[in-house]
Amino acid sequence: MDGPRYDGTPLLVIVDGANVVGSVPDGWWRDRRGAAERLRDRLAADGLPGHAGPVEIVLVVEGAARGVEPVSAVRVESAAGSGDDHIVALVAAAGGRSRLVVTADRELRRRVTDLGAEVVGPRAVRG
Repeated sequence: MDGPRYDGTPLLVIVDGANVVGSVPDGWWRDRRGAAERLRDRLAADGLPGHAGPVEIVLVVEGAARGVEPVSAVRVESAAGSGDDHIVALVAAAGGRSRLVVTADRELRRRVTDLGAEVVGPRAVRG
């Protein structure tokens, strides 16, 4: 994963916000939007730990977390419907660009790897 991208563009990192937030039982269910904002802020501060090259981070939120504002280092996209479907659409739209999806969702993992994306679990961004 380390090193420059073959086409000079940063690695596109798409984070399944609901799945990553839900991977730790820290009370996130009491304030889903606040939990998504904390994840956004961690991503902005830490990027993709262990990855030396440039990255473009997109945090996909859904449900009660919709409306989380972006920050300079993290683009936030609110899924109109299914967050998984939105993530698949982002992967497909990125074409041949290097893409990494952060999720533990088995079905989503299958769908995005079928489109050529790589996948890592929530620990990759949770520290």
